[in-house]
Amino acid sequence: MRKLLFWGFIAFLIFFMAFRPDGAAQMFKGIGAGLMAIFQGLGDFMTGLMT
Repeated sequence: MRKLLFWGFIAFLIFFMAFRPDGAAQMFKGIGAGLMAIFQGLGDFMTGLMT
């Protein structure tokens, strides 16, 4: 079941990027911005602990 879900997800990503490239780009930009905000917050937290 896990393998089937994995390959289904991969197929969906390929389909999404092929037929909706602008939407896929916006989605990945959003994910990247979210990850950057998390790491920035973690860095600020660690800096606050050290000072």
